[in-house]
Amino acid sequence: MTVLLLAGSGEAKKIAWGLVGQGVKAIASLAGATRDPDPLPFPTRIGGFGGAEEFTAFLKDAGITAVIDATHPFAVRITDRTAAICGAQGMPYLQVLRPAWEAGVGDRWTMIADASAAQSVIPTDATVFLATGRQTLEQFAGLEGRRVICRQIDPPTAPFPFEGGEFAIGRPPFSVAREEELFKALGIDWLVVKNAGGVASATKLTAARILGIKVAMIERPPMSDAQRVETPAAALEWLAAL
Repeated sequence: MTVLLLAGSGEAKKIAWGLVGQGVKAIASLAGATRDPDPLPFPTRIGGFGGAEEFTAFLKDAGITAVIDATHPFAVRITDRTAAICGAQGMPYLQVLRPAWEAGVGDRWTMIADASAAQSVIPTDATVFLATGRQTLEQFAGLEGRRVICRQIDPPTAPFPFEGGEFAIGRPPFSVAREEELFKALGIDWLVVKNAGGVASATKLTAARILGIKVAMIERPPMSDAQRVETPAAALEWLAAL
């Protein structure tokens, strides 16, 4: 058995070490969004496959017998394509999708469908913190004129794509105390977040609740009908049962 692990999430790291512990041969794939990603314990390829035909050829050439998709919950294009190709090939495929966040007591959330909807709920005099990553930054151009801070892991290689924006550099994990300190220092009024779920990345939401900061929460896109589990442990159990 040779497993292809589509990585990019905290769950992927746990699955990777679980595969090593089980003695399973595996190859990891990262999209390349981060310049210096944390190393995984087996061969890792960086960058896209180039398209459906190229991905299908890779599965054959690498002798892949099962695919575990532990990419970001918003990596819909990758997930849908992979699920479709694996289905056509009769190859076992599993998506690992952690539960979405749910608002609790004290949270001041406004649910929005996508990035373009942020401008309709965030006032023009607001200071906005984008915790959505650099890859979708241009989709928030409707926030132009507000003070917008976008956090990303790597230093920027190009100017902010619209007026009123600036970058904040930081590599996770971030504690609640650290997020509180940052939000206070920047004078944040609104936090914009994709509903990625997960415990480690929820610290910004806890800090926002403590400080009374409003949150524009981008809802998850529609999911395919692929088989999925919520935890790395369940993924490893699925693989062991094949």
